[in-house]
Amino acid sequence: MTSDFPEVGLIIVGDEILSGRRADRHLSAIIERLNVRGMELSWARYIGDDRARLAALLRQTMADDAIVFCCGGIGATPDDVTRQAAADAAATPLERHAEGEAILRERFGEDATDSRLRMIDFPAGSELIPNPVNRVPGFRLHRHCFVPGFPKMAWPMIEWALDTHFAEHARDPAVSRAVRVDAKESDLIPLLETLGEAYPAVRFSSLPEMRDGGGYVVELGVFGPADEVETAFSALEQRLDTDGVRRSNA
Repeated sequence: MTSDFPEVGLIIVGDEILSGRRADRHLSAIIERLNVRGMELSWARYIGDDRARLAALLRQTMADDAIVFCCGGIGATPDDVTRQAAADAAATPLERHAEGEAILRERFGEDATDSRLRMIDFPAGSELIPNPVNRVPGFRLHRHCFVPGFPKMAWPMIEWALDTHFAEHARDPAVSRAVRVDAKESDLIPLLETLGEAYPAVRFSSLPEMRDGGGYVVELGVFGPADEVETAFSALEQRLDTDGVRRSNA
């Protein structure tokens, strides 16, 4: 992608996700929040609470220009290692964030113990991401944003980061159109290649299915900017008519 359309990545941290004790809810929610801003998710990774493995992944992603959201593992319990892994990846020490400490001391008063204050030990140079639920902030390090694993906290914090730090990348929401046809996917390859070259501003997709009683159905989709999609989809339907490809009723 160009600098106007950076890659956006999502890292979801937690042994509970990999073990199946909890089902991930972040992936679809973040895709939805990106889509309404005309942005797309380029990749996603699931990883457990392993400091060395997470640091290695973050070291790799920090070497790119991608915008990355990381959900989970920024608490103060022993299994929360995301803050430490981020510091390792950035080759910078953890330090107590002064503004974050003030927020937590106001929030918890006499209960602002050292254990609680560890939650704002962030990699040096980090900026706060406000938490509208319990005021315990996340942090941003360059183009990486780290938020809690709790969806009610993570999602509004990611929305804030998108609208505050990455608003210049927002566009009109993308749209999609689709048509189902009775055909084998392999027979449609020349058509899709031709249209893909003719309309590079959109993406064509092909989702095949096998009928229970035999035969194939393919859903052909067009995704991208609204005006470009309408033009490309019209061309797709014309080609289907010209080639005699039947629409599916299934």
